[in-house]
Amino acid sequence: MSMYKLLKFKMLKILSNLKVYGQRKISWPKFLKNRIFWIIILTIFFSSSFGFLAGTLSSSYFYSEIKDYLQKLKIEFPQLGLLELEKQTIPGQESIGEYLPQTSQEEKIISAVNEVSPSVVSIIISKDLPIIEEYYEEFFGPGPFEFQIPQYRQKGIEKREIGGGTGFIISSEGMILTNRHLVLDEEADYTVLTNDGRKFPAKVLARDPVQDLAIIKIEKTDESFKVVKLGDSSKLQIGQTVITIGNALGEFRNTVSVGVISGLGRTVTATGGGIIETIEDVIQTDAAINKGNSGGPLLNLRGEVIGINTAMALEAENIGFAIPINKAKRAIEQVKAFGKIVYPFLGIRYVLITEKIQLENNLPVNYGAWIIRGERGEPAITPGSAAQDAGLKEGDIILEFAGEKITPENSLAKIIIKYNPGDKVVLKILRNNQEKIVEVILGERSE
Repeated sequence: MSMYKLLKFKMLKILSNLKVYGQRKISWPKFLKNRIFWIIILTIFFSSSFGFLAGTLSSSYFYSEIKDYLQKLKIEFPQLGLLELEKQTIPGQESIGEYLPQTSQEEKIISAVNEVSPSVVSIIISKDLPIIEEYYEEFFGPGPFEFQIPQYRQKGIEKREIGGGTGFIISSEGMILTNRHLVLDEEADYTVLTNDGRKFPAKVLARDPVQDLAIIKIEKTDESFKVVKLGDSSKLQIGQTVITIGNALGEFRNTVSVGVISGLGRTVTATGGGIIETIEDVIQTDAAINKGNSGGPLLNLRGEVIGINTAMALEAENIGFAIPINKAKRAIEQVKAFGKIVYPFLGIRYVLITEKIQLENNLPVNYGAWIIRGERGEPAITPGSAAQDAGLKEGDIILEFAGEKITPENSLAKIIIKYNPGDKVVLKILRNNQEKIVEVILGERSE
């Protein structure tokens, strides 16, 4: 049989539904449906393949055209600040070794730290201390026994490091703001260690008699130093992000920690440097203030100093306190102008009256400053002070200072700081249940 006839025979069998697959006949409609299904599948496959290929080629072409166009614009109009496309990367394919900040807040933190760190210094405290040598002397007892008794003698003097803290540069000539309790020892030597490892001797210019602040200065140098930018602590808000930088544990220079402002207007009693003092109107933060961080800056996200780290709560985690920078601005200006820090001085010992103190002491009012003796019998009125000259007496209650009512929230210390030595102010006092008006000329308090 010829090939033509064979093919013709095969086709006739198909059209007559005579072809058998195994033991199962395939009807004409089902056969036709299977053919149509596979034709549709193949059509979709080839259409998708050609579409993908065309899209890839066209996108590559247009990307190249757009890139060239933007580069021309960047050259001709640099003020537009156009991005360079060659620096863009596909997500997940960032270049290794270049850190990309994840959020705008993270970028601000990194920028603030880089800006301020060169102005943050470590303060090393050292002192000449005696070298003590131990030796033994032999003694014989009443019997045949021999005893050795230890004895001690000074063999010489050596300079030893006895402490450390942090400060930050506030003038290009090398003036540094820090905590008073760090530089209380007048016999100690102070050395400033900069962020780049340079060491300079420093001297104390002024210690604040009221606040835990002091200003020291780098000696014997003609170098110009990078200065921090001072912010405005009157605009702080609870929950605001803050950054601390300090010489943690006196060992890890420029340690950075981040937190928020946890509270404002706090009053705490702090110990350090052999002194105990009550600090009013301070900032509370959960940014870690470790030992050695004292005197370091508390920053906002703009890299501005808004506080001076001063204390931490030992019985809790991440509760630290900082003095608002606005309180230090006055001290800085006084040292620059007069070489010392001075405050107006009234010369009384007092207790701020609350409802509890009123009930416990049967007082006629629940506000004011009650003039009383100290716990160890210290006089209520300082001899020779402005209070004595004005005729104030133990037991008087100062109700108003220059027209401002004295309360725990608006304490006498907060009010008097607004004035200068030599200012004349009017006090409203309560004496023997009778109100009196007293004029007083404020004295001066300095280191």
